[in-house]
Amino acid sequence: MAKFVIQRFIIMVLMLAALSIIVFITIELPPGDYADRRALHLRSAGVTVTSDDVESLRHILGLDRPWYVRYFNWISNIVLHGNFGQSFGLHLPVTEVLGQRVGLTIMLAVATIIFTYGLAIPIGIYSAIRQYSLGDYAATIVGYFGMATPSFMLALILLYFSVMVIGTSVGGLFSPEYNEAPWSWGKFVDLLRHLWVPALVLGLAGTAFEIRTMRATLLDEKNKLYVTAARAKGLPEWKLLMKYPVRVALNPIVSTIGWELTAIIAGAPLVSFVLALPDTGPLFLTALLDQDTYLSGAILLMYAALTILGTFLSDVLLAVLDPRIRYGERV
Repeated sequence: MAKFVIQRFIIMVLMLAALSIIVFITIELPPGDYADRRALHLRSAGVTVTSDDVESLRHILGLDRPWYVRYFNWISNIVLHGNFGQSFGLHLPVTEVLGQRVGLTIMLAVATIIFTYGLAIPIGIYSAIRQYSLGDYAATIVGYFGMATPSFMLALILLYFSVMVIGTSVGGLFSPEYNEAPWSWGKFVDLLRHLWVPALVLGLAGTAFEIRTMRATLLDEKNKLYVTAARAKGLPEWKLLMKYPVRVALNPIVSTIGWELTAIIAGAPLVSFVLALPDTGPLFLTALLDQDTYLSGAILLMYAALTILGTFLSDVLLAVLDPRIRYGERV
């Protein structure tokens, strides 16, 4: 098991190194750079900006150097010093700009994962055991609704309903009195009270998909011969289901943690913008529009790291559930 975990960890590090190059190239793909965007903003405000001024700003920011030189400097500073560079637009270190936003993004991703699997697994088990029951049909209808509704549209619907019907907004992650307050137990509890809304919005589609996956896999497993043989030995039905078919049916569920994190991260910026969440989502959109290379690159690299970490956790959990997955080891 230790050998398997070490192998997967090394692969994860290598993938993250390769993705850092892809991230930097992706940020560099749009035409122009921050100096061009800054000149455009100044000209739209009526300020005269010459081409020499643009070149001077580009030289000051180091944007006149080849991309691979800037990438090497950026990644070496991250690895050696934990320095993600300077935000061009905010004139602050990237680590200072991100601040608690990274923690809030991670908490949102974890809450969404817990919501997704915490609901999908028991509902999927119930739907498989009570096939074609009223509860099974209800879960199916909700599942199709969840998969068909874009997350940002669901966020808009919840905002409209909360304001027009309840008279309060479900946007944000804190109550007004805690927005600028330092961290305390009260602020943490207030965060948990607000966190369920974005977790519901981001996790509904994934929950619906995982319910269908759990149901279909368990239906296939519970009718196999090894289950019939275990039932013939007199094992209690609930114990039999949990010990054998449910454990096997969890394999495709656990293997999708990395995919779910990818879907959550991909949908988070738009949902954060709609719900006015103080995480990295709106900041990422602004950084992309302004071509703030190091800020947007750091956020994108963090998103990639979370996805790779989710895949790593999936592999480890699969190895725990099913020893056959431990490559190079005897079962």
